[in-house]
Amino acid sequence: MKRKEISEFITSWLDDYCNRAHQDGFIVGISGGIDSGVTSTLCALTGKKVILLSMPIRQTNAEYTRAMNHITDLKSRFPNVLSFDIDLTETFTTFEKCMPFDLEENHLAMANSRARLRMTTLYALAQANRCLVAGTGNKIEDFGIGFYTKYGDGGVDLSPIADLTKTQVREIAQEIGVIQEIIDAKPTDGLWEDGRSDEDQIGASYPELEWAMEFTGDESSISDRQKEVLAIYRRLNKINKHKMEPIPVCLIPKELLIDN
Repeated sequence: MKRKEISEFITSWLDDYCNRAHQDGFIVGISGGIDSGVTSTLCALTGKKVILLSMPIRQTNAEYTRAMNHITDLKSRFPNVLSFDIDLTETFTTFEKCMPFDLEENHLAMANSRARLRMTTLYALAQANRCLVAGTGNKIEDFGIGFYTKYGDGGVDLSPIADLTKTQVREIAQEIGVIQEIIDAKPTDGLWEDGRSDEDQIGASYPELEWAMEFTGDESSISDRQKEVLAIYRRLNKINKHKMEPIPVCLIPKELLIDN
């Protein structure tokens, strides 16, 4: 992979899109993970205004510290970068109290609500600062298994790294100087207080999922683990299709629209 050329291509694409949208720059939610680390750095390389937004909701110390370290590093390297740290824990707690269901039995609903609250915050600051919300999803998450929250981290204006696998994102991170602790960190979506990793939730690693996404061979010749990974990939791809395809529109037959 031509890491330098790809980094420059994405940076140029971001710059051109921002110009055509008549906006001043970009805003990126910073989680302490490699995807947001790479996305924010690529945005910073455009020279346009970049807002880094940390939005902790009962975040683990490790995730929050990585996010802060990345923000500090990027601000020291790029004069066009500024940041805000908005603790949404109290807001989220108030939201929880309004819910007419058992929170303990609906963990996923509330985890996804965290992502949607963050999306709302990103767009509020984006509009106030004439910025585009830059998505941080990679190819496996966005087009393979749908590992994101609909109208949460999936609610963005543009997706600069969505054609790169997690492995390729890691290579780009090394190329553009993302701090090592971000590169080395185990991927996590940051929606759970116990800090569970993506692999804990999915049951397969990103390299395994990348293999499954590209697999077209003879299934009789692969290992039991590979068969297990294929099954995981296919199940998630199927149940999350609603995220990855356009919203279905009920098209009314023309004859029903004509008055008799």
